[in-house]
Amino acid sequence: MKRTLYWKFLLAYLFFAFFGFLVVANFVSGMTFDHLKKEKAEALYREAVIISNSYASDLYNNNTSMETVKKQLDALDSYLSASVWIMNPSGRVLVDSKHPIDVENQIVVENFDPTITGNTYYTVGNFFGMFEEDMLTVFAPITADYKVKGYVVILTPVSALEQSSNSLLNISYLLLVILFLLSLIILIFFTELVYIPLRKITRATEQYALGNLHYQLSVDSEDEIGYLAASLSYMAEELAQGEDNQKKLVANISHDFRSPLTSIRGYLEAMLDGTIPPEMHEKYLQIVLNETDRLTKLTNNLLTLNNLNAKGMLLEKTDFDLNSVIKNTAATFEGTCRQKTIAIELILTGEKMIVHADMIKIQQVLYNLLDNAIKFSHHDSVIKIETTLKHNKVFVSVKDNGIGIPKDSLKLIWDRFYKTDLSRGKDKRGTGLGLSITREIIKAHGENINVISTEGVGSEFIFTLPCVDTGED
Repeated sequence: MKRTLYWKFLLAYLFFAFFGFLVVANFVSGMTFDHLKKEKAEALYREAVIISNSYASDLYNNNTSMETVKKQLDALDSYLSASVWIMNPSGRVLVDSKHPIDVENQIVVENFDPTITGNTYYTVGNFFGMFEEDMLTVFAPITADYKVKGYVVILTPVSALEQSSNSLLNISYLLLVILFLLSLIILIFFTELVYIPLRKITRATEQYALGNLHYQLSVDSEDEIGYLAASLSYMAEELAQGEDNQKKLVANISHDFRSPLTSIRGYLEAMLDGTIPPEMHEKYLQIVLNETDRLTKLTNNLLTLNNLNAKGMLLEKTDFDLNSVIKNTAATFEGTCRQKTIAIELILTGEKMIVHADMIKIQQVLYNLLDNAIKFSHHDSVIKIETTLKHNKVFVSVKDNGIGIPKDSLKLIWDRFYKTDLSRGKDKRGTGLGLSITREIIKAHGENINVISTEGVGSEFIFTLPCVDTGED
């Protein structure tokens, strides 16, 4: 990430601040000034209309003196902070609130034109060159006998409005600064709740990519980022477990291959160099043959397990009689059972039990479970195979009265190459893959297999298969 995300967010934050000040400095300042100008013009125009209808009208109708009007205009000048004029249509100023009355030296506005305001009641400018600065000016006509006799003109400096606008603008700037500082909270929250956890996740992914799958990722959050971190950590743990299992698998395979190969090599060398006399070759060749059978069985089991774990494994499911398969599988162990004087008792539900599964693979499951049961049973004991029908499921049980499985080994018996300490003496030719293959086959069918075992009493393996409704009672 190289801090790119954080710096992008910070840059966006600074852009927000810059454009915020830019908008306030340009658009807001102009809008504020226009608002103040219109508001001031409206207020002055109302005063001008009042003056036109009262003092100025009385003056032109000779109902009051110019001095009296001057006093009133002086008072309004102080109140409005603006110059108040009464002038003729020709541009001659009769009364000026800023100057005393001087009939001999009256101010004359050259080129005076009352229509300068256009469609409005005010204008902004130097008022026909009378002032050196811009003035806000309003006009109100003085009428008598339905004729315009003169005008009431009120003028105020634009600079005063600009000062008021700048004061309001300073308040806007202050509010913007406060908003900018408050928005730092968002940046702090982003840093603490988003950026730092993302940095931890990124650092963890880099470690995982380098092969350090035991790197500890800790993000204390219950939101989506926390869920992402937990999922990533779980994934790493699973990958680490898979890597450990792979190493263990390679070690177990190496051990299980090396032992018979060493034995084969030793016997063959002994026969070649004469250590073993010719009359004993047949005995040791039989041992070599048994070891090669062991290697063949190990190789076949590994290939079977690999195919079972392959993605998209195809099962050749058909409808077949499970009872018949159980009977045929049990029959293959007749010779072994006779040697150990072990009996196989079949307790099967119905004459036929039709299931929908891969017959070859289910036969292998039964073979593996029976093989284990016989291998770890005592002499003169009984092995029971029982089927039970519940809710369109067939429960198949293979139960022995053998050495049993230690409690701490029950969860490990499904692992590849695993052998309990109790079984090592009895399972000299076993590969430790039978139960792994069994479970994978059952899982591939979408079913379950469980074990119940007590050390020194015996074990019972139970798996399920889907039953087919034949419509027969």
